Amino acid sequence: MGDLTSIHGAAAALTPVDGTDLRKTFAHFPSGVVALCTRLGGTPHGLVASTFVPVSLDPPLVSVCIQYSSETWPRLERASRLGLSLLSSDQESAARGLSSKRGDRFRDVELRGGNGNAAFVAGATAWLETSVYEQVPAGDHAVVLLRVHRVSVSPESEPLVFHRSDFRALSRKSIEAQLNSA
Repeated sequence: MGDLTSIHGAAAALTPVDGTDLRKTFAHFPSGVVALCTRLGGTPHGLVASTFVPVSLDPPLVSVCIQYSSETWPRLERASRLGLSLLSSDQESAARGLSSKRGDRFRDVELRGGNGNAAFVAGATAWLETSVYEQVPAGDHAVVLLRVHRVSVSPESEPLVFHRSDFRALSRKSIEAQLNSA
């Protein structure tokens, strides 16, 4: 296959993979930030993922990847419905709160209810009401396929992006150009 140094120079030399190097490499790929939430017995439960991927139109499926070490996922997977909120650029504090291991994760988060147990973060870019369709083992994570039942979008909202291990917003100029061309 060849050596990448002939294409990109010495900086692109391949090295054996370990978890730290792989995490640094993945950080170069921007991804949206989603909150997956439900209410069980009136109590909100939720987590944040940056591994959201649209999967299929028929049936309507999306996926998220969940670490097996998650203490929240065992509660979420029991819910009849899960609310998936694509967080907006002004919801960094909500993302940090929902991803924390300590304290009240929902202190600064306004939730809205959906069908069944679904809970949605108010002010998000888009909302998908889902249910667990299938879970596939994948290393130290499970790839969770979620069936989409209902959707809503807020097209004027900018998404929150996770890139290089930090939260970021897309440039307003690129958002306005995309909206004008739609």
